[in-house]
Amino acid sequence: MKALLVPGLAVLFVATGAQARPEQRVPGKPHPVMAPLEQAATDCFAETVMANPKAIRLAKSGHWYEAAGVIGFLCRPEVSRMVQAHDRLYGRGTGDRYFKGAYAKHLDKQLEARLEPMLETKTVASAEPAAEKVTTTGDDQPAADPAQ
Repeated sequence: MKALLVPGLAVLFVATGAQARPEQRVPGKPHPVMAPLEQAATDCFAETVMANPKAIRLAKSGHWYEAAGVIGFLCRPEVSRMVQAHDRLYGRGTGDRYFKGAYAKHLDKQLEARLEPMLETKTVASAEPAAEKVTTTGDDQPAADPAQ
């Protein structure tokens, strides 16, 4: 029985060791596993900023990172998935550093690009024709057109 247990543990350690070896990060090239998780977290931040009046005020004044901070706890599931995947790919503890560093560094730019068009004040054209200018005489009758 012991003869079977020792080789079995050796295989388990070798298999676990192969999985624990982190991948090398390639700067500027998102990992195919991370890209959709990053997108989901950014989508969550964008949607929740637009649903919170305080976050909208901060965003309108250009404080995008602070706006995301107001509602950040609402996006905890998306952020946790991203952090855990990063840890699995690149080593334990790297996900939290990534989220607080590289991801957060670009979050404000991504939110600004996505939400600024929705936050801009827009002028709305009226479909009604402009009222014609009518000059009146003293007796509240329209004056005759001098061209006639």
